[in-house]
Amino acid sequence: MLKGKKVIVVMPAYNAEKTLARTHAEVLAQEVVDEVVVVDDASTDNTAAVARTLPKTTLRVHGENRGYGANQKTCYRAALDRGGDVVVMVHADYQYSPALIGAMASMVADGGFACVLGSRVLGGGALSSGMPLWKYAANRGLTLVQNLATGARLSEYHTGYRAFSRELLLDLPLSSYSDGFAFDAQMLAHALWKGYAVGEVPCPARYHPDASVIGLGPSILYGLACLRICARFYLARKGLTGFSV
Repeated sequence: MLKGKKVIVVMPAYNAEKTLARTHAEVLAQEVVDEVVVVDDASTDNTAAVARTLPKTTLRVHGENRGYGANQKTCYRAALDRGGDVVVMVHADYQYSPALIGAMASMVADGGFACVLGSRVLGGGALSSGMPLWKYAANRGLTLVQNLATGARLSEYHTGYRAFSRELLLDLPLSSYSDGFAFDAQMLAHALWKGYAVGEVPCPARYHPDASVIGLGPSILYGLACLRICARFYLARKGLTGFSV
C-alpha cells in the first residue's frame, strides 16, 4: 500500500522465461507493491510456467498471440478487477529498472499526476545505455511532432514504463484502442486530450540479448500510426474535427 492506495504492477510478457523471475523479484523488492499481474501473450517458451511459481502474482494467459495492445488491455482489466488504485506497467524482459516503481507510484498516489512515464531520454542516457541510434533518432523525431500536435512538453512518448491512476484507466475507452503497438500512443494522446496531468521521471534502460526488440517493419507501422494520431489531435485542437484516436 502507498498512502492508503493499493499498488498493482502489471507485466505484459511474451517469451520472457529468461527474465521474468529476475524482473519480478526486483518488483516485489519495492515495498509499495501489493500484487503483480502477469499476462502471457501465448508465449512459445515456459513464461507461463515460470509465472505460476511467483508469489503475490495473478497470471492470465492468452490462448493465441493477440498483440502488445491486447496484452495491456488484459493487464489493466485484471488490475482494476483486483482493486488496484495505482497501476504500474513494467515489461517482463528486464529492460526497465523496477527501482523506480516507488517514485512513479507516489507521484500518482499523491494525486498530482494521473499518468507518470519512465523516460529513457530525460537525463540524456538513452544512447549510452545502448539504445540503437536509429531508434533514438526516430524517438526524438516522433516526440517532437507529438509535442507540437498536443501542446505538451514530454521528453518521450514511447517508453513502456508507465504508472496510471485508477480514475484514468476507468475513464479511457481502452477496449477501443489498437491490439498492436499503437495502443500506447492512443492511450497517452487520449489522456492528454482529456486534460489529465502527465509527469515523467528519468529511467535508465537496459539493452541486452534477452530484451524484447521491435523490428524495423513494425516500428515503421507504429511511427505512421503515431503521425495519424498527431494529425487528428492537431485538427481537433484547431476545432476543425472532433478528436478520435
